[in-house]
Amino acid sequence: MDYSNGCFVGRVWDNQKGGPCLIKVKDGYVYDITTKEIPTVRDLLELDNIKGYLSNCSGEKLISIENLLSSSFKTASDIRLLAPCDLQVIKACGVTFAKSMVERVIEERAAGDPKKAENLRNHIGGLIGDSLQNITPGSDKASEVKKALISEGLWSQYLEVGIGKDAEVFTKAATLSSVGFGEEVGLNPISNWNNPEPEIVLAVNSIGIIKGATLGNDVNLRDVEGRSALLLGKAKDNNASCSIGPFIRIFDETYSIDDMKSAHISLKVEGEDGYILNGSSSMSEISRDPEDLVRQTIGRHHQYPDGFLLFLGTLFAPTEDRDVVGEGFTHKVGDKVTISEPNLGELINYVNLSTACPQWSFGIAAMIKNLSQRGLI
Repeated sequence: MDYSNGCFVGRVWDNQKGGPCLIKVKDGYVYDITTKEIPTVRDLLELDNIKGYLSNCSGEKLISIENLLSSSFKTASDIRLLAPCDLQVIKACGVTFAKSMVERVIEERAAGDPKKAENLRNHIGGLIGDSLQNITPGSDKASEVKKALISEGLWSQYLEVGIGKDAEVFTKAATLSSVGFGEEVGLNPISNWNNPEPEIVLAVNSIGIIKGATLGNDVNLRDVEGRSALLLGKAKDNNASCSIGPFIRIFDETYSIDDMKSAHISLKVEGEDGYILNGSSSMSEISRDPEDLVRQTIGRHHQYPDGFLLFLGTLFAPTEDRDVVGEGFTHKVGDKVTISEPNLGELINYVNLSTACPQWSFGIAAMIKNLSQRGLI
């Protein structure tokens, strides 16, 4: 991707600097723009005119984008990409697309058993799939559909958040726990049925203004959540289970929120055994307005003084069999996952078990201490 047309920011770990650095992209290179006034992505997103600030701060040239992307796959590199967020909370929305909503119902009815999913998919999908795509959540029409589904014995908690007035918004990952481009993404070893979730992720500041967008992988354990929605935390929040990057693209005259709303996200999974899965998710098919999802996340009812990143959900729900007929797709250790979008770049990660991924050790206290030792706070 050509990063010269747009306003891109992010973070790297620089061994020479001894910690994380705030960066901007310019002319094929990344520049360290960490200062005492703006030491974090959080602080940058609080500015009224981010593009103006970036134009006026020269920064220190570090490395070409090409070399940075290459070095980010090597754990011993002197410099590598991090998730392009720091002090923000990582939030996520679920069941925001009709097709994936049907898959959540199937997971629930199958109680996490992929062997039962195919028959249920044919039955439930045929009854409710297409009829839900053009319904506005929370509308009178949605209420009528809800009544009809209840009378058929097909109502589900996933349909409630899919077409009801209240969206599903949950905390995906702890602050600073997300992994970035080139790092491993983790599967909790208790899971035998899981998949990537390619999504647009919004960068929102402390007063609820959407400042930009990036890509994310909301790694999902289908069998765990399928056993009970109360296991959502165990299904979603594990070591290295949240990937974001490679950069945040700031909204400006070259890329707007309307461009984001028409994004088409591509997914490719490549197994070490030669297996290939291609998928996609089109934001034009989302059932809820992204700006409304932000309003449901932040307001008088809930504040985020350091802002948040918000996963918007995905249309992608893999049903293609990988090994066993009727059991659908699941990850294998070593899978290469590529999530891409023409305006946002590529997010590439390799799959491992959460217990085998590097342990998360650099939290908020470590970051504050690190910035203090470097004279940045």
